[in-house]
Amino acid sequence: MWRRHLLPALLGFLIIAGLVGLRLADPYPVRVARDIAFDVLQQLAPRAKSDLPVRVVDIDEESLRRIGQWPWPRSELATLTRRLGELGAAAIAFDVLFPEPDRLSPSRLAMTPLAWARLTPGPDLPDNDALFADALRSTPSVLGFAVSTATKTLPTAPKSGFAISGTDPTGAIPQVSGAVLPIAQLGDAAAGLGALSLQSNDSGSIVRELPLVWSAGNQLYPALAAEALRVALGAQTIVVFGDTAGQGYVDGVRIGDFTIPTDASGNLVLYYTRPDPALFVSARDILGPDYREMEPLIKGEIVLIGTSASGLLDLHTTALGDSVPGVSIHAQALQQILSGTYLTRSDWVSGLEIASFVLIGILVVAFLLRVGPLAALLIGLGLLVALAGTSWVLFTRYGLLLDPSFPLFGTFVLYSAMVFLRFAITDGERRQIRRAFAHYVAPALLTRIERSGDTLKLGGEVRDLTVMFADVRGFTPISEAMAPEELLTMLNTLFGALGAEVVAQYGTIDKFIGDALMAFWNAPVDVADHPRKACLAALGMRARLRALNAADGFGRKAAGRNPAELQIGVGISTGPALVGNMGLESRFDYSCLGDTVNVASRVEGACKMVGYDIVVVEETRERAGDLAFLEAGSLRLKGKSAREPIHLLVGDAVMAQSAAFAALAEAHQLALAAIRAGSGGEAAIARCAELAQAVDAGLSRFYDLIRERTADFAEALTPAA
Repeated sequence: MWRRHLLPALLGFLIIAGLVGLRLADPYPVRVARDIAFDVLQQLAPRAKSDLPVRVVDIDEESLRRIGQWPWPRSELATLTRRLGELGAAAIAFDVLFPEPDRLSPSRLAMTPLAWARLTPGPDLPDNDALFADALRSTPSVLGFAVSTATKTLPTAPKSGFAISGTDPTGAIPQVSGAVLPIAQLGDAAAGLGALSLQSNDSGSIVRELPLVWSAGNQLYPALAAEALRVALGAQTIVVFGDTAGQGYVDGVRIGDFTIPTDASGNLVLYYTRPDPALFVSARDILGPDYREMEPLIKGEIVLIGTSASGLLDLHTTALGDSVPGVSIHAQALQQILSGTYLTRSDWVSGLEIASFVLIGILVVAFLLRVGPLAALLIGLGLLVALAGTSWVLFTRYGLLLDPSFPLFGTFVLYSAMVFLRFAITDGERRQIRRAFAHYVAPALLTRIERSGDTLKLGGEVRDLTVMFADVRGFTPISEAMAPEELLTMLNTLFGALGAEVVAQYGTIDKFIGDALMAFWNAPVDVADHPRKACLAALGMRARLRALNAADGFGRKAAGRNPAELQIGVGISTGPALVGNMGLESRFDYSCLGDTVNVASRVEGACKMVGYDIVVVEETRERAGDLAFLEAGSLRLKGKSAREPIHLLVGDAVMAQSAAFAALAEAHQLALAAIRAGSGGEAAIARCAELAQAVDAGLSRFYDLIRERTADFAEALTPAA
């Protein structure tokens, strides 16, 4: 009971508790699985494309071929910036770093010794950085800095103001320990300054979130997308909302009229749309002579300048599996904010996921223990499908992220562990039953039963059987002289030896009835040559009993008991019998009944009459004819008009071929013929008794009884009419 029900249930609840603890700890593999699940949701239902005022001026491969390799002289960037301002861009944000002065500036080239020797005195040479700074100063421009751990330099005060509403969440915001900054000449000229980094860990993995705010102690800095939006809106301040529960987390960020929900660290959970070529304008078109034709694409737009050229190594992977330039991720973040389409994950969602798993887990454990693995699997799959459907509805209708991966993973682990435990317990019980049943049938036969169990007829069938009964002689006086404990020990020793011989010959032990044993052959599965195997089992039982008596295996000689040796009688019958489950539906035995069984019992009783320990019927003798048999007359059975011929089983096939047995068998037939003729045959019987000493001393009693009761044997030897 404990192993089958309580132990699996306890283990199931422990596994559920352990998995809940794993979810609360939220290690890296759990987070990765959750992220992948959310990626799948986006891939199935990406954000719908919409016409929003965001544009990317792309420094693409064609632009590099037309204008030259990167980096371009900043005079070109100055021209690009002025033209974008002229075309009416609401904001111009560079996803490009400018950490050093332009080495291609004529004023810097003139400083080299070779150039100085060849220059002709004249007016001052132009400075590309100054040209670029003038262009930045005259337009709504935004430059960027890169978060870096390789330097301790921090940005100067941000160009935007920051306000915190609620609990100060500064500690939860991604930290800036150092940054690669644009040169001061350019940084001072720009209207805004924002972080270019796409992830707080600077990894090259999938970009799923974009920090909107960065922190350097008490100073906050905006991301490039947030700063571009602020400049485009003409806002002066970015508001960071701390959580109202006082936990020090970020609830959201407000820029102008846009309130942006974020995660606890102030990250925007990116909801991607498929790459849209219409988002991009080639930089060559803005720098070309017909740039005014681009005005419909630029006017009123937040313009981001970046590169998609593969050689410039600014490609990143999105949740949709696309490889895109980093500038397009900033652009998608702006589109998402402008469209008001957000993905959120409230605090209660995590609790719902855990509660869902616990509920599914309990139901799986309950159904698995009460109904079985298949029903539990179907119930679990149904509940997981329902959870996945709920996750889908929440995602597509409300942008709410409900993770189905952990309940799926947890249920799989729980179900696998429970099925394994159930298998282990069942297998242990099966082995235990097999060991117990092996006392009744041979291991090889038991294996055949296991393999062909589906072919067994459990209601009862008529089969050709060989049935054996074995009984202890003089058991009543023996039992009266012994204590119950001693008697039980003796019987266990005896039946252990006798039963082993039955099992060794592929027999099935039906039952032990007091001091008697009943066994049969050829059921529940076919046993070839079963009459002979039953006879060999009887011979083995005789040999084992003689060995035990010789070694005082029952302790009777040592105890001075009478008789000192145990004796048994064995009766064997072969013929049709009904075999199957018999009894009540709640309690039954696999047994056999019929005339063959009754005859075997009567034949066992005849052992006393003939004075020999193994007696078989005619059918058994004919089907095991290579063994050593002697005719012993016939029995008159109740309910039968014809007498039943019986035979003594003297020995095995080796004995049957021996000269000693051949001589005995010949003398035996002469003695029986004399008895049938009514001549008495005393001399023939005496000769048989003499020859029997060389074959089996146990035959002496048989011949003694023939001499004492010749008339009875004469009747028994008379053939039935």
